[in-house]
Amino acid sequence: MFSDTLLTEIRDRFAHVDACPFSGPRVFFENAGGALTLKSAVETSAKFAAIPDNQGRDNPGAQALGAIIKQSKADMATFFNTHNGQFFVGESGTELTYRLIRTAVMGTPQGSVIGSTVEHPASRSAAQHWASAAGKPYISVPHDDATGRVTADAYAAHMTPDVRVATILHTSPVTGMAIDVASIAAAIRAVAPECFIIVDGIQHASHGHIDIQRYDIDGYVISPYKVFSRHGYGVAWASDRLSRLPLEALIDGPKENWELGTRDTGAYATFSDVVAYFGWLGQQVGDGQTERARIEAAATAIKAHEKTLTDAMLFGTGNLPGLTDLAGITIIGGADNPAREGLVCFASADVPADKIVAHLNDSGIRTHIRKADHYSGNILTPLGLPAAVRVSMCHYNTLAEVSAFLTAMKELTDA
Repeated sequence: MFSDTLLTEIRDRFAHVDACPFSGPRVFFENAGGALTLKSAVETSAKFAAIPDNQGRDNPGAQALGAIIKQSKADMATFFNTHNGQFFVGESGTELTYRLIRTAVMGTPQGSVIGSTVEHPASRSAAQHWASAAGKPYISVPHDDATGRVTADAYAAHMTPDVRVATILHTSPVTGMAIDVASIAAAIRAVAPECFIIVDGIQHASHGHIDIQRYDIDGYVISPYKVFSRHGYGVAWASDRLSRLPLEALIDGPKENWELGTRDTGAYATFSDVVAYFGWLGQQVGDGQTERARIEAAATAIKAHEKTLTDAMLFGTGNLPGLTDLAGITIIGGADNPAREGLVCFASADVPADKIVAHLNDSGIRTHIRKADHYSGNILTPLGLPAAVRVSMCHYNTLAEVSAFLTAMKELTDA
Protein backbone atom coordinates (compact mmCIF):
# COMPACT_ATOMS: atom_id res chain seq x y z
CA MET A 1 0.00 0.00 0.00
CA PHE A 2 0.93 3.64 -0.19
CA SER A 3 2.49 5.02 2.97
CA ASP A 4 0.27 7.11 5.23
CA THR A 5 2.26 10.22 4.28
CA LEU A 6 1.89 9.64 0.54
CA LEU A 7 -1.77 8.69 0.86
CA THR A 8 -2.42 11.98 2.67
CA GLU A 9 -0.72 13.84 -0.19
CA ILE A 10 -2.74 11.89 -2.76
CA ARG A 11 -6.05 12.59 -1.03
CA ASP A 12 -5.21 16.27 -0.72
CA ARG A 13 -5.17 16.52 -4.52
CA PHE A 14 -8.83 15.52 -4.85
CA ALA A 15 -12.01 17.50 -4.21
CA HIS A 16 -14.62 16.18 -1.75
CA VAL A 17 -12.41 13.22 -0.83
CA ASP A 18 -14.05 12.57 2.54
CA ALA A 19 -17.26 14.62 2.52
CA CYS A 20 -20.21 15.10 0.18
CA PRO A 21 -21.15 18.76 -0.40
CA PHE A 22 -24.82 17.78 0.09
CA SER A 23 -24.79 15.17 2.86
CA GLY A 24 -21.57 15.77 4.80
CA PRO A 25 -18.85 13.29 5.82
CA ARG A 26 -18.87 10.04 3.88
CA VAL A 27 -16.69 7.26 2.48
CA PHE A 28 -16.74 7.35 -1.33
CA PHE A 29 -16.97 3.82 -2.71
CA GLU A 30 -18.84 4.80 -5.90
CA ASN A 31 -15.79 5.44 -8.04
CA ALA A 32 -16.98 3.25 -10.92
CA GLY A 33 -19.94 5.59 -11.28
CA GLY A 34 -17.59 8.57 -11.49
CA ALA A 35 -14.27 9.00 -9.70
CA LEU A 36 -13.33 11.95 -7.50
CA THR A 37 -12.14 15.03 -9.37
CA LEU A 38 -8.66 16.49 -9.17
CA LYS A 39 -8.61 19.96 -7.65
CA SER A 40 -6.34 21.00 -10.51
CA ALA A 41 -9.02 19.93 -13.03
CA VAL A 42 -11.61 22.00 -11.17
CA GLU A 43 -9.33 25.06 -11.32
CA THR A 44 -8.54 24.49 -14.99
CA SER A 45 -12.24 24.15 -15.85
CA ALA A 46 -13.01 27.50 -14.23
CA LYS A 47 -10.07 29.16 -15.96
CA PHE A 48 -11.06 28.11 -19.47
CA ALA A 49 -14.79 28.61 -18.93
CA ALA A 50 -14.01 32.33 -18.61
CA ILE A 51 -12.04 32.68 -21.85
CA PRO A 52 -14.12 34.05 -24.76
CA ASP A 53 -11.67 33.31 -27.60
CA ASN A 54 -11.99 30.45 -30.07
CA GLN A 55 -9.30 28.49 -31.83
CA GLY A 56 -8.41 29.21 -35.44
CA ARG A 57 -8.33 33.00 -35.28
CA ASP A 58 -5.43 35.32 -35.98
CA ASN A 59 -4.95 36.61 -32.45
CA PRO A 60 -2.80 35.68 -29.44
CA GLY A 61 -5.72 34.19 -27.47
CA ALA A 62 -6.72 31.83 -30.26
CA GLN A 63 -3.10 30.81 -30.84
CA ALA A 64 -2.64 30.07 -27.14
CA LEU A 65 -5.76 27.89 -27.11
CA GLY A 66 -4.51 25.99 -30.14
CA ALA A 67 -1.17 25.37 -28.47
CA ILE A 68 -2.90 24.06 -25.33
CA ILE A 69 -4.96 21.59 -27.36
CA LYS A 70 -1.86 20.46 -29.23
CA GLN A 71 -0.02 19.87 -25.96
CA SER A 72 -2.98 17.99 -24.51
CA LYS A 73 -3.07 15.66 -27.49
CA ALA A 74 0.63 14.98 -26.96
CA ASP A 75 -0.11 14.26 -23.28
CA MET A 76 -2.86 11.86 -24.34
CA ALA A 77 -0.44 10.04 -26.63
CA THR A 78 1.92 9.57 -23.69
CA PHE A 79 -0.83 8.40 -21.36
CA PHE A 80 -2.32 5.94 -23.87
CA ASN A 81 1.14 5.04 -25.23
CA THR A 82 0.74 5.46 -28.96
CA HIS A 83 2.76 7.22 -31.62
CA ASN A 84 0.15 7.24 -34.39
CA GLY A 85 -3.53 7.86 -34.95
CA GLN A 86 -5.33 10.85 -33.50
CA PHE A 87 -7.12 11.92 -30.33
CA PHE A 88 -10.29 13.96 -30.13
CA VAL A 89 -12.97 14.79 -27.58
CA GLY A 90 -16.74 14.48 -27.80
CA GLU A 91 -19.94 14.63 -25.79
CA SER A 92 -19.23 11.49 -23.73
CA GLY A 93 -17.49 8.15 -23.83
CA THR A 94 -20.72 6.51 -24.98
CA GLU A 95 -21.20 9.00 -27.82
CA LEU A 96 -17.63 8.51 -29.01
CA THR A 97 -17.97 4.74 -28.84
CA TYR A 98 -21.03 4.99 -31.08
CA ARG A 99 -19.12 7.21 -33.53
CA LEU A 100 -16.13 4.90 -33.84
CA ILE A 101 -18.28 1.81 -34.23
CA ARG A 102 -20.63 3.52 -36.70
CA THR A 103 -17.67 4.59 -38.83
CA ALA A 104 -16.15 1.11 -38.83
CA VAL A 105 -19.39 -0.79 -39.50
CA MET A 106 -20.76 1.55 -42.18
CA GLY A 107 -17.41 2.05 -43.89
CA THR A 108 -16.49 -1.59 -44.48
CA PRO A 109 -17.68 -4.23 -46.99
CA GLN A 110 -20.33 -6.81 -46.17
CA GLY A 111 -19.33 -9.19 -43.41
CA SER A 112 -19.92 -9.72 -39.71
CA VAL A 113 -19.59 -7.74 -36.48
CA ILE A 114 -18.44 -9.47 -33.29
CA GLY A 115 -18.64 -8.56 -29.61
CA SER A 116 -19.17 -10.21 -26.24
CA THR A 117 -21.95 -10.50 -23.68
CA VAL A 118 -19.75 -9.00 -20.95
CA GLU A 119 -19.72 -5.59 -22.64
CA HIS A 120 -21.34 -2.41 -21.37
CA PRO A 121 -24.20 -1.27 -23.63
CA ALA A 122 -22.04 1.67 -24.78
CA SER A 123 -20.29 -0.72 -27.17
CA ARG A 124 -22.72 -3.63 -27.35
CA SER A 125 -25.76 -1.51 -28.24
CA ALA A 126 -23.76 0.51 -30.76
CA ALA A 127 -22.39 -2.60 -32.45
CA GLN A 128 -25.79 -4.29 -32.67
CA HIS A 129 -27.52 -1.11 -33.86
CA TRP A 130 -25.10 -0.37 -36.66
CA ALA A 131 -24.69 -4.02 -37.65
CA SER A 132 -28.46 -4.15 -38.15
CA ALA A 133 -28.44 -0.87 -40.09
CA ALA A 134 -25.70 -2.21 -42.38
CA GLY A 135 -27.30 -5.63 -42.81
CA LYS A 136 -24.32 -7.33 -41.18
CA PRO A 137 -24.77 -10.33 -38.85
CA TYR A 138 -23.84 -9.71 -35.22
CA ILE A 139 -21.87 -12.48 -33.50
CA SER A 140 -22.27 -12.61 -29.72
CA VAL A 141 -19.41 -14.20 -27.78
CA PRO A 142 -20.59 -15.51 -24.38
CA HIS A 143 -18.62 -14.53 -21.30
CA ASP A 144 -17.88 -16.88 -18.40
CA ASP A 145 -20.47 -16.30 -15.65
CA ALA A 146 -18.19 -17.68 -12.94
CA THR A 147 -15.32 -15.27 -13.58
CA GLY A 148 -17.17 -12.35 -15.12
CA ARG A 149 -14.73 -12.30 -18.03
CA VAL A 150 -14.39 -13.24 -21.67
CA THR A 151 -11.23 -14.80 -23.13
CA ALA A 152 -9.33 -14.91 -26.40
CA ASP A 153 -10.32 -18.57 -26.80
CA ALA A 154 -13.99 -17.60 -26.55
CA TYR A 155 -13.58 -15.03 -29.33
CA ALA A 156 -11.53 -17.45 -31.43
CA ALA A 157 -14.29 -20.07 -31.25
CA HIS A 158 -16.73 -17.64 -32.92
CA MET A 159 -14.43 -15.87 -35.38
CA THR A 160 -14.88 -16.09 -39.15
CA PRO A 161 -12.70 -14.56 -41.89
CA ASP A 162 -15.45 -12.10 -42.88
CA VAL A 163 -15.57 -10.32 -39.50
CA ARG A 164 -15.16 -6.62 -40.32
CA VAL A 165 -15.57 -5.00 -36.89
CA ALA A 166 -14.93 -6.27 -33.36
CA THR A 167 -15.58 -4.71 -29.98
CA ILE A 168 -13.76 -5.50 -26.72
CA LEU A 169 -14.48 -4.36 -23.17
CA HIS A 170 -11.30 -3.62 -21.21
CA THR A 171 -12.82 -3.80 -17.70
CA SER A 172 -16.38 -4.59 -16.62
CA PRO A 173 -18.15 -1.91 -14.57
CA VAL A 174 -20.26 -4.66 -12.97
CA THR A 175 -17.80 -7.45 -12.18
CA GLY A 176 -14.71 -5.22 -11.97
CA MET A 177 -12.72 -7.79 -13.93
CA ALA A 178 -10.14 -6.74 -16.52
CA ILE A 179 -10.03 -8.40 -19.93
CA ASP A 180 -6.83 -9.27 -21.82
CA VAL A 181 -7.27 -6.91 -24.76
CA ALA A 182 -4.00 -7.82 -26.50
CA SER A 183 -4.70 -11.57 -26.55
CA ILE A 184 -8.26 -11.10 -27.82
CA ALA A 185 -7.08 -8.70 -30.54
CA ALA A 186 -4.45 -11.26 -31.59
CA ALA A 187 -7.10 -13.99 -31.76
CA ILE A 188 -9.29 -11.75 -33.92
CA ARG A 189 -6.48 -10.81 -36.30
CA ALA A 190 -5.35 -14.44 -36.65
CA VAL A 191 -8.63 -15.10 -38.48
CA ALA A 192 -9.59 -11.65 -39.84
CA PRO A 193 -6.40 -9.56 -40.06
CA GLU A 194 -8.11 -6.48 -41.55
CA CYS A 195 -10.84 -6.30 -38.90
CA PHE A 196 -11.35 -2.95 -37.17
CA ILE A 197 -11.11 -3.42 -33.40
CA ILE A 198 -12.72 -0.90 -31.02
CA VAL A 199 -12.09 -1.01 -27.25
CA ASP A 200 -14.22 0.40 -24.43
CA GLY A 201 -11.68 1.49 -21.82
CA ILE A 202 -14.08 3.61 -19.78
CA GLN A 203 -14.02 1.51 -16.61
CA HIS A 204 -10.34 0.60 -16.88
CA ALA A 205 -8.77 4.04 -17.15
CA SER A 206 -8.74 5.08 -13.47
CA HIS A 207 -6.85 1.95 -12.50
CA GLY A 208 -3.88 2.85 -14.63
CA HIS A 209 -2.15 1.02 -17.41
CA ILE A 210 -3.30 1.68 -20.99
CA ASP A 211 -0.89 0.57 -23.73
CA ILE A 212 -2.29 1.02 -27.23
CA GLN A 213 1.09 0.22 -28.81
CA ARG A 214 0.76 -3.32 -27.47
CA TYR A 215 -2.88 -3.98 -28.31
CA ASP A 216 -2.96 -3.80 -32.15
CA ILE A 217 -6.37 -2.11 -32.20
CA ASP A 218 -8.08 0.72 -34.08
CA GLY A 219 -10.07 2.62 -31.48
CA TYR A 220 -10.02 3.23 -27.73
CA VAL A 221 -12.50 5.32 -25.73
CA ILE A 222 -12.58 6.62 -22.16
CA SER A 223 -14.80 8.91 -20.07
CA PRO A 224 -12.55 11.39 -18.22
CA TYR A 225 -15.00 11.85 -15.33
CA LYS A 226 -14.13 8.26 -14.43
CA VAL A 227 -10.43 9.06 -14.41
CA PHE A 228 -10.23 12.14 -12.16
CA SER A 229 -11.36 14.82 -14.63
CA ARG A 230 -14.83 16.31 -15.02
CA HIS A 231 -18.15 15.46 -16.63
CA GLY A 232 -19.15 16.75 -20.05
CA TYR A 233 -16.70 15.13 -22.46
CA GLY A 234 -15.16 11.88 -23.65
CA VAL A 235 -11.76 11.11 -25.16
CA ALA A 236 -11.26 8.83 -28.15
CA TRP A 237 -8.25 7.57 -30.05
CA ALA A 238 -8.65 6.42 -33.66
CA SER A 239 -6.01 4.64 -35.70
CA ASP A 240 -4.84 6.08 -39.01
CA ARG A 241 -6.60 3.31 -40.96
CA LEU A 242 -9.88 3.94 -39.13
CA SER A 243 -9.56 7.67 -39.88
CA ARG A 244 -9.22 6.89 -43.60
CA LEU A 245 -12.75 5.48 -43.71
CA PRO A 246 -15.55 7.89 -44.72
CA LEU A 247 -16.13 10.29 -41.81
CA GLU A 248 -18.96 12.66 -41.04
CA ALA A 249 -17.38 16.01 -41.84
CA LEU A 250 -18.05 19.44 -43.28
CA ILE A 251 -18.08 19.52 -47.08
CA ASP A 252 -14.71 20.75 -48.39
CA GLY A 253 -13.35 20.63 -44.83
CA PRO A 254 -10.15 18.91 -43.68
CA LYS A 255 -9.78 15.22 -44.55
CA GLU A 256 -9.54 12.51 -41.88
CA ASN A 257 -10.94 14.94 -39.34
CA TRP A 258 -13.09 13.62 -36.46
CA GLU A 259 -13.62 17.00 -34.81
CA LEU A 260 -16.96 18.70 -35.47
CA GLY A 261 -17.29 22.33 -34.46
CA THR A 262 -15.28 24.41 -32.04
CA ARG A 263 -13.36 22.40 -29.46
CA ASP A 264 -13.69 22.83 -25.70
CA THR A 265 -10.13 23.82 -24.81
CA GLY A 266 -10.95 23.28 -21.13
CA ALA A 267 -11.77 19.62 -21.79
CA TYR A 268 -8.38 19.03 -23.37
CA ALA A 269 -6.60 21.03 -20.66
CA THR A 270 -8.27 19.13 -17.81
CA PHE A 271 -7.08 15.85 -19.31
CA SER A 272 -3.54 17.22 -19.24
CA ASP A 273 -4.14 17.69 -15.50
CA VAL A 274 -4.92 13.97 -15.25
CA VAL A 275 -1.74 13.02 -17.11
CA ALA A 276 0.31 15.36 -14.92
CA TYR A 277 -1.17 13.75 -11.82
CA PHE A 278 -0.20 10.26 -12.94
CA GLY A 279 3.30 11.59 -13.67
CA TRP A 280 3.51 13.12 -10.19
CA LEU A 281 2.37 9.90 -8.55
CA GLY A 282 4.90 7.92 -10.59
CA GLN A 283 7.66 10.18 -9.26
CA GLN A 284 6.65 9.32 -5.70
CA VAL A 285 6.74 5.57 -6.21
CA GLY A 286 9.49 5.05 -8.79
CA ASP A 287 12.53 6.51 -10.50
CA GLY A 288 11.35 6.63 -14.12
CA GLN A 289 13.27 9.02 -16.34
CA THR A 290 10.45 9.66 -18.82
CA GLU A 291 6.84 10.71 -18.37
CA ARG A 292 5.68 7.38 -19.78
CA ALA A 293 7.86 5.46 -17.31
CA ARG A 294 6.40 7.50 -14.46
CA ILE A 295 2.86 6.79 -15.63
CA GLU A 296 3.63 3.06 -15.73
CA ALA A 297 5.09 3.23 -12.22
CA ALA A 298 1.94 4.96 -11.00
CA ALA A 299 -0.23 2.29 -12.62
CA THR A 300 1.73 -0.50 -10.96
CA ALA A 301 1.46 1.17 -7.55
CA ILE A 302 -2.27 1.83 -8.04
CA LYS A 303 -2.87 -1.84 -8.83
CA ALA A 304 -1.02 -2.97 -5.69
CA HIS A 305 -2.81 -0.48 -3.43
CA GLU A 306 -6.24 -1.36 -4.77
CA LYS A 307 -5.57 -5.09 -4.43
CA THR A 308 -4.81 -4.56 -0.75
CA LEU A 309 -8.13 -2.75 -0.37
CA THR A 310 -10.20 -5.34 -2.22
CA ASP A 311 -8.50 -8.23 -0.40
CA ALA A 312 -9.30 -6.58 2.93
CA MET A 313 -12.91 -6.10 1.88
CA LEU A 314 -13.22 -9.71 0.76
CA PHE A 315 -11.23 -11.51 3.45
CA GLY A 316 -11.27 -9.11 6.40
CA THR A 317 -8.87 -6.78 8.17
CA GLY A 318 -7.95 -6.57 11.84
CA ASN A 319 -10.72 -8.29 13.79
CA LEU A 320 -13.37 -7.48 11.20
CA PRO A 321 -14.71 -10.30 9.03
CA GLY A 322 -14.62 -9.85 5.27
CA LEU A 323 -17.54 -10.25 2.92
CA THR A 324 -16.57 -13.87 2.31
CA ASP A 325 -17.02 -14.55 6.05
CA LEU A 326 -20.60 -13.25 6.10
CA ALA A 327 -23.43 -15.74 5.66
CA GLY A 328 -25.37 -15.70 2.41
CA ILE A 329 -22.98 -13.45 0.46
CA THR A 330 -22.21 -14.17 -3.21
CA ILE A 331 -19.20 -12.41 -4.76
CA ILE A 332 -19.78 -11.69 -8.45
CA GLY A 333 -16.87 -13.06 -10.46
CA GLY A 334 -15.58 -15.05 -7.48
CA ALA A 335 -13.62 -13.90 -4.46
CA ASP A 336 -10.22 -15.13 -5.63
CA ASN A 337 -9.99 -13.55 -9.08
CA PRO A 338 -6.65 -11.98 -10.12
CA ALA A 339 -8.38 -9.91 -12.82
CA ARG A 340 -10.23 -7.75 -10.25
CA GLU A 341 -9.58 -4.00 -10.50
CA GLY A 342 -10.62 -2.06 -7.41
CA LEU A 343 -14.21 -3.28 -7.39
CA VAL A 344 -16.24 -5.78 -5.39
CA CYS A 345 -19.78 -6.60 -6.49
CA PHE A 346 -21.84 -8.82 -4.23
CA ALA A 347 -25.35 -9.99 -3.40
CA SER A 348 -26.91 -11.30 -0.21
CA ALA A 349 -29.36 -14.18 0.00
CA ASP A 350 -30.86 -12.61 3.12
CA VAL A 351 -30.93 -8.82 2.56
CA PRO A 352 -32.05 -7.16 -0.72
CA ALA A 353 -29.41 -5.07 -2.47
CA ASP A 354 -31.38 -1.84 -2.11
CA LYS A 355 -31.62 -2.35 1.65
CA ILE A 356 -27.86 -2.88 1.86
CA VAL A 357 -27.13 0.28 -0.14
CA ALA A 358 -29.57 2.27 2.02
CA HIS A 359 -27.99 0.95 5.25
CA LEU A 360 -24.52 1.83 3.99
CA ASN A 361 -25.72 5.32 3.03
CA ASP A 362 -27.12 5.76 6.54
CA SER A 363 -23.69 4.70 7.82
CA GLY A 364 -21.96 7.36 5.72
CA ILE A 365 -20.71 4.99 3.00
CA ARG A 366 -21.59 5.68 -0.65
CA THR A 367 -22.07 2.58 -2.81
CA HIS A 368 -24.39 1.72 -5.69
CA ILE A 369 -27.01 -0.84 -6.63
CA ARG A 370 -26.69 -2.64 -9.96
CA LYS A 371 -30.01 -4.02 -11.18
CA ALA A 372 -30.65 -6.68 -13.80
CA ASP A 373 -31.65 -4.00 -16.31
CA HIS A 374 -30.27 -2.85 -19.66
CA TYR A 375 -27.03 -1.83 -17.95
CA SER A 376 -26.26 -4.93 -15.88
CA GLY A 377 -28.74 -7.64 -16.82
CA ASN A 378 -26.13 -9.26 -19.07
CA ILE A 379 -24.12 -10.10 -15.94
CA LEU A 380 -26.78 -10.54 -13.25
CA THR A 381 -29.61 -12.33 -15.07
CA PRO A 382 -27.57 -15.47 -15.91
CA LEU A 383 -26.66 -15.65 -12.21
CA GLY A 384 -30.31 -15.47 -11.18
CA LEU A 385 -29.76 -12.19 -9.34
CA PRO A 386 -32.28 -9.32 -9.58
CA ALA A 387 -29.71 -6.88 -8.19
CA ALA A 388 -26.30 -6.60 -6.54
CA VAL A 389 -24.27 -4.08 -4.56
CA ARG A 390 -21.26 -2.51 -6.26
CA VAL A 391 -18.47 -1.24 -4.02
CA SER A 392 -15.89 0.51 -6.19
CA MET A 393 -12.59 1.82 -4.89
CA CYS A 394 -9.74 3.92 -6.18
CA HIS A 395 -6.17 4.39 -5.05
CA TYR A 396 -7.07 7.35 -2.81
CA ASN A 397 -9.27 5.13 -0.65
CA THR A 398 -7.90 3.80 2.66
CA LEU A 399 -7.97 0.69 4.81
CA ALA A 400 -9.77 2.72 7.45
CA GLU A 401 -12.56 3.32 4.95
CA VAL A 402 -12.72 -0.41 4.17
CA SER A 403 -12.94 -1.06 7.91
CA ALA A 404 -15.87 1.36 8.17
CA PHE A 405 -17.61 -0.53 5.39
CA LEU A 406 -17.01 -3.92 7.02
CA THR A 407 -18.23 -2.60 10.36
CA ALA A 408 -21.46 -1.42 8.75
CA MET A 409 -21.91 -4.76 6.96
CA LYS A 410 -21.35 -6.69 10.19
CA GLU A 411 -23.96 -4.52 11.94
CA LEU A 412 -26.43 -5.27 9.17
CA THR A 413 -25.87 -9.01 9.09
CA ASP A 414 -25.87 -9.31 12.90
CA ALA A 415 -29.15 -7.44 13.20
